[in-house]
Amino acid sequence: MNDTRSRQVVIAGAGVAGLTAALAFAERGYRVQVFEQAQRLEAAGAGLQLSPNATRILRQLGVLDRLLPAAVRPEAVVLKDAATLRELARVPLGQAAETRWQAPYLVAHRADLQSALTARVAEMPDIRLATGAPIGGVAAGTHGITATAYVDGKTVEAEGFLLVGADGVWSSVRGLVDSAKRATSPRSRFSGELAWRATIPAQSAAGQAFAAIGAPDCVTTFLHPGFHMVAYPVSKGDAFNLVAFTKGERIAEGWSGHADPGILANAMRGTAPGLVWLVKEAGPWTAWPIHTAYPERPWTTPDGIALIGDAAHAMTPFAAQGAAMAIEDAATLADVVCASPADPLAALAVWEQSRRPRVAQVARRGAINRLAWHAAGPVAITRNLFLKMRPSGKLAADLDWLYGWRQQKIIRR
Repeated sequence: MNDTRSRQVVIAGAGVAGLTAALAFAERGYRVQVFEQAQRLEAAGAGLQLSPNATRILRQLGVLDRLLPAAVRPEAVVLKDAATLRELARVPLGQAAETRWQAPYLVAHRADLQSALTARVAEMPDIRLATGAPIGGVAAGTHGITATAYVDGKTVEAEGFLLVGADGVWSSVRGLVDSAKRATSPRSRFSGELAWRATIPAQSAAGQAFAAIGAPDCVTTFLHPGFHMVAYPVSKGDAFNLVAFTKGERIAEGWSGHADPGILANAMRGTAPGLVWLVKEAGPWTAWPIHTAYPERPWTTPDGIALIGDAAHAMTPFAAQGAAMAIEDAATLADVVCASPADPLAALAVWEQSRRPRVAQVARRGAINRLAWHAAGPVAITRNLFLKMRPSGKLAADLDWLYGWRQQKIIRR
């Protein structure tokens, strides 16, 4: 493999996963070519939560300082009963989180994180970013990877030793990793859940309605058997991000689609009038179908392709760890590969093996959250009793494995 190939990484996708990976490899002395099929870098979705396991990495990569002016440090995660608006539990964040986990817990608009990543990428001379550049083909062999992209109607080739698929839940690179099943395997799996999103100005009628029933400086989750809703401030506190989750039928693939708003209204039967009013005032709502990747499928190939983030393991968002897992993937992949310069491709299997238990544990936590938040009858009573009896410090300690995670040096045997 010539020196150009051995020192260059090609990345498909310029979202959170792709840009973080670009920075992680460039920080370690590699050249990086990023191809993004969209003409412009537009952030899908709305708000996101960045727990300390993610912000710690963003700080190491020089991104956190660019994000902080637009982000919010919530004071707590608050769980409320959607029918009575009674507070069930409170997990302290703010300074308590930073002291406990040595990094801040932030909430932000996804576009603000995208802007912070893009600004940092622009400062790195070894990263080249091409938009409007879908990858049309990949040739992998003993001499490395050659990716072919189409930029402004022209064919462009990029050579490297590694192709990173960071192109999301509907990844095209995944087909290259799972080529034996490509003809028959669906690109993703619909979870049966819809997310309903809205962003409201803090000073609007809807914003004031939320302030009256929620905790404006916190991440507030309203629990109900038919749905749950998460709300928190974004954009320096000038707006609130709302996302409600219900069961629903499959709609068109994409980050947003059209669904009957009656689904959300029906799911909210029996909730407090103030919450019903908030949902009415916050509309129109955008429906977002929740798709997951098949976790048993491979993430890497022996000839130099690796999937990260949603392309590898898209999961339901009930642990609020989608962005964090993508950021962890990117940093750990760069660490493991760069620690094995003599045989970087063999390191891919080591990385995948090391990451799978962590990602599976996070996915299980999300599934448990979903069951707990939608509990009814005796199960809900038991849940509420457990939360009432467990001190907030213990609730925070329950998250040490997740938020206190740090990159571990992996020793190959």
